[in-house]
Amino acid sequence: MSITGMYMLNSTEYTPEKIQQALDILYLDRENEFRELSRVLLGKKAPDAMSNWREFVLNFSLDVDDSFKTWSGQNQLSEKSPQKALTILRQLARGQTSMNQLSHLLNIACNLSLEFKEIYRRLN
Repeated sequence: MSITGMYMLNSTEYTPEKIQQALDILYLDRENEFRELSRVLLGKKAPDAMSNWREFVLNFSLDVDDSFKTWSGQNQLSEKSPQKALTILRQLARGQTSMNQLSHLLNIACNLSLEFKEIYRRLN
């Protein structure tokens, strides 16, 4: 597993061993969601072209969840918040034809993040 450059996973909050264990458990139940997000974010051949695509999708999902806390007023705005929000929305909205499709992808990302955090918390 390589989490190099994935700042959400590289925080002091997580350890690489538990990340891998939690990711494996989550992926068993949410493979379709991982693949759907990877197709939108990385293209159709992402699993073949990128060895750490699952970690990338998880890192993105954690970023969406963190951004939602800012959008909902749970976290303070930072000077990078507007750019981060626009980047997330542009990445997910590419190729979508409605706000419903965009919100579906945002929900998938948030759910993956929340489930990962819960699995991670429950691991000994």
